[in-house]
Amino acid sequence: MGSPRLLPADSGLAEAASVLRTGGLVAFPTETVYGLGANALDARAAARIFEAKARPSFDPLITHLAEAAELEKLVGVVPAAVAALAERFWPGPLTLIVDRPPAIPPIVTSGLETMAVRVPDHDAARALIAAAGVPVAAPSANRFGQLSPTRAEHVVRGLGAAVDVVLDGGPTRCGIESTIVDARGDRPVVLRLGALPVEALEEAVGPVVVRPGSSGQPVAPGTLAAHYAPRTPLRVVSGAEPAAGDGARRGFLAFRNRPAGDWAAVEVLSAGGDLTEAAARLFDALHRLDATGVSEIVAEPVPDVGVGRAINDRLRRAAATWR
Repeated sequence: MGSPRLLPADSGLAEAASVLRTGGLVAFPTETVYGLGANALDARAAARIFEAKARPSFDPLITHLAEAAELEKLVGVVPAAVAALAERFWPGPLTLIVDRPPAIPPIVTSGLETMAVRVPDHDAARALIAAAGVPVAAPSANRFGQLSPTRAEHVVRGLGAAVDVVLDGGPTRCGIESTIVDARGDRPVVLRLGALPVEALEEAVGPVVVRPGSSGQPVAPGTLAAHYAPRTPLRVVSGAEPAAGDGARRGFLAFRNRPAGDWAAVEVLSAGGDLTEAAARLFDALHRLDATGVSEIVAEPVPDVGVGRAINDRLRRAAATWR
């Protein structure tokens, strides 16, 4: 598979920005997960993202900006509700839906007349975008449908030399992807649950509609029913799971308490029951379980409040891949 150039996220910025400007692919850390970036104004560069990830052409990308002020420069008039959310939550793990401007080639939006866009809350990510001088299209830096990367080594192991440069900024803070919201209508619609809890949105703007999931062409990235899956079959238990002891090599993903029985591998997301910590550890824990060689991963849901809703969403989509 080969390996990309692995550079520190601080001292490697200039080289990485040059790679982006000349049509290359750069994996970089954000506060959510590592992104696989290309010049969003360059259709050929964007096409390389789809090729590297084996991503279907109907699944749109998110365009990343260095500063919120760049949104109006790129798209023109910004709807008032969209601008208000951007002012409140950018930089941060919120992706907003806007009309696609002519400068963004249709491949970035999978032919949709809308575009997903955000400003990441990560110094290295924003510095990279600013140094490149272009908006950066960047889905998660993994093979399509597989576990999202929260460490540079996840990117290297998953994509290898399909990426030109990987900026290593250590583990990501949030651990799950951004929340995606379409606020162009009468009431904001959450298209993907993510690191920004619905409760925080509603505190800022009032009631929102939650409509995650897609049965046809996605209207936003990361909304397919089956997604975010480890290579190992994963099953979510809704009640008490019988203790492992049948000789099978099974792994268990626990929220806060280790399960009884002889499990081959166990990962606990947060012994203290902290949902933010659980989200930050989710994909990293699944990567570790996936690497143990177990025949199945059994996962228990977390409390379905706050960011816990996004954690459970990722577990359901991962399990759906194996049903």
